[in-house]
Formats: sequence, structure tokens, C-alpha cells
Amino acid sequence: MKQSNLVKIHFILEQIDRIDRIIRRHRGVVAAMEDFEGEMALLMGIAQIGETLNKIDDSLIRALDLQKDRDGAYYTRNYIVHDYENVDRMLIEDILRHHLPKMRQKLIRFIEKTDS
Repeated sequence: MKQSNLVKIHFILEQIDRIDRIIRRHRGVVAAMEDFEGEMALLMGIAQIGETLNKIDDSLIRALDLQKDRDGAYYTRNYIVHDYENVDRMLIEDILRHHLPKMRQKLIRFIEKTDS
């Protein structure tokens, strides 16, 4: 595996951790999204995850079973970046509550296998 893919995976995990810290600091997803700084930070983190996932080699994406995650994350990245004023908060909340934790688990399992 290329080292650059591993760096990207660690970057995505770091972004997910930062997103979690923002949510905890605001005491929940809804409160974080209602705060303009919290919302901007969360959207930027999600956009960075989508951009980075899109740069990981296709063979590794398939091996990690992240095709749908990558496609959805990149679509969301484009949605946030190009249609910022119309971002659907319910969609973002769903991503934060459900999709990012599942992605994190897949990536952590991969890192653990790689390190052993």
C-alpha cells in the first residue's frame, strides 16, 4: 500500500476526531449546528473528509468497502462547497450521527490490521 493512502486515512480519522470535539464542546449535534462557528467548522470538516476520501486509490477504497462512503462524502463535499446557502441541516446531522462513526470504525479496523 502506498504511504500516501495511509497518511490520508490518518487525516480523515483526525478530522472525524475534531468533528467529535466540536460536537462535544457544543454539547450535541443540534447545538453545534445552531452555532454559526460550529456549523462552519463541521461543514468544513465534512468537506475535507469528502475531498480526501476521493483521493485514496480505488483499489483500497474497494478493499475497505468504502465505495458508497466515498461517493456520498464527495457528493456532500460538492453540495457544501457549491450550494452553501441551501445546505440541508437534517442531512448533515444524519452524516454526523450515523455515517461518520461507521466510517471511523472501518478505518480504525484497517489501521489496526496494518499496524499488526
